[in-house]
Amino acid sequence: GLFRWLQEGIYFPDQKITVGDVEMPIVILGDPAYPLMPWLMKPYTDALDSDKELFNYRLSKCRMVVECAFGHLKGRWHSLLTRSDLSETNMPIVIAACCVLHNLCESEGETFMAGWEVEANRLA
Repeated sequence: GLFRWLQEGIYFPDQKITVGDVEMPIVILGDPAYPLMPWLMKPYTDALDSDKELFNYRLSKCRMVVECAFGHLKGRWHSLLTRSDLSETNMPIVIAACCVLHNLCESEGETFMAGWEVEANRLA
């Protein structure tokens, strides 16, 4: 369903963000394995000039931020580590709730600890 919604322009209908002074559509960030789509931003793979290398570097930094954020969510909320039987409608609500709860935990000083940190503290 998600792919169809993205292809039909239903998922991000006419939503745009402004970066600096440039208005841009909302897109999903992907790696080189994904096909180029109007709603999917992926790195250049052909001959790279300095502008394309800079674009790829910045795209990679953005993807790393997203991957780390999901890593933190999965580290704090272990239920996100396994397959869920939730509907497509409810899954975004659960992820948003996890984000809100994560931010509340952080604001109250309950800092996130990676799995290896938890194990190291347990053994200490």
